[in-house]
Amino acid sequence: MLLAAGNSMQGAKKEEGGFDGDAPTAILTEATSGAVLFEKNADEMRAPSSMMKLMTAEVVFHAIKQGDIKLTDEFHVSENAWRRGGAPSGTSTMFAAIHSKVPVDDLLHGAIIQSGNDACIVMAEAIAGNEPAFAEMMTKRAREIGLMRSTFANSNGLPNPGNKMTVRELAMLARHIIQTYPEFYKLFGEKEYTWNKIRQPNRNPLLNSLEGADGLKTGYTKEGGYGMVGSAVQNGVRLIVAINGLEDSEDRANEAKKMLEWGFRNFEVRTVFAENQTIGYAKVFGGDTRSVALASHEPVKVMVQKNGNDKLIARVVYSGPVHAPFAAGQKVGVVKVWRGSNVAVETPVYAKDSVGRGSTLRRAFDGATELAIGLVRAGAEKL
Repeated sequence: MLLAAGNSMQGAKKEEGGFDGDAPTAILTEATSGAVLFEKNADEMRAPSSMMKLMTAEVVFHAIKQGDIKLTDEFHVSENAWRRGGAPSGTSTMFAAIHSKVPVDDLLHGAIIQSGNDACIVMAEAIAGNEPAFAEMMTKRAREIGLMRSTFANSNGLPNPGNKMTVRELAMLARHIIQTYPEFYKLFGEKEYTWNKIRQPNRNPLLNSLEGADGLKTGYTKEGGYGMVGSAVQNGVRLIVAINGLEDSEDRANEAKKMLEWGFRNFEVRTVFAENQTIGYAKVFGGDTRSVALASHEPVKVMVQKNGNDKLIARVVYSGPVHAPFAAGQKVGVVKVWRGSNVAVETPVYAKDSVGRGSTLRRAFDGATELAIGLVRAGAEKL
């Protein structure tokens, strides 16, 4: 099923309604669908700095959810964690005392709100035995959640050539955390935290400057520059911004706020297909019918420009024909909706009806048809 093809927001000029930004790498997405509203060099690998702590947090959240650790578990602050990430390090720290024991709940507060490098090392050593082993866990877990390029060499983002991420995967990671761990995500919106009698504010400037802002993480290293992953909700719509490579913290704050405001101001959610609406049809092999209707279990929605002329194209993508018999509700493929050259949303589609096994004649006919098509394909591949 097709809609009219249109233009991408990527690279659109300011006078055409595009975003005019200074960040070397940037992306703006809508959280529910993952739709990209704007991107600039979004696949360039850079040092993620402290934004990498989002991956550390995800590994810990996952371990808690799996029952491997508890929030009340107390982890030992080693001399290594204290010296490399604590008070002597001169870096961001939660000031955990050497050889003390700190509950996981407090370590998460320290890592997320205070950006404590010591908190990350303590959790890494307790969970994996040492920080390099935890970094391997981070990379493995990243692949499991769909981050196919990110690599990690430590738990906190301190300078290391092995720490590399793109802003696209940072935004994907943020979306994953928001959707998978709502009970933990609220930590990112807390404005301050006190540990060891030292009160520190959350380093995210959006929390005090943008309506609806509730996360996530800033970062800086000389190699990577100033970066930020931010998120906010306005009028029921959540947007996620990820930027990196700016030259100072004020530019970082202004750029992230400006991009989110632009998104909220210029885009709105529209329903492309209603829940259980027939989106397209899939060919059936060996069934009592030649095709089956496909639909999504949820409305298929996409972000479009409020006052623009966005045109969309939608295609059902599946491997077929679908072999009968099968029951209604079986996943068959996906529907992809493009806004220009960018995929704005991708949603699973399912068979609306059950299809029984066809007659012997029908199965023989379908088999002969598929054999002929296969021979044509094989011949084309040799050309």
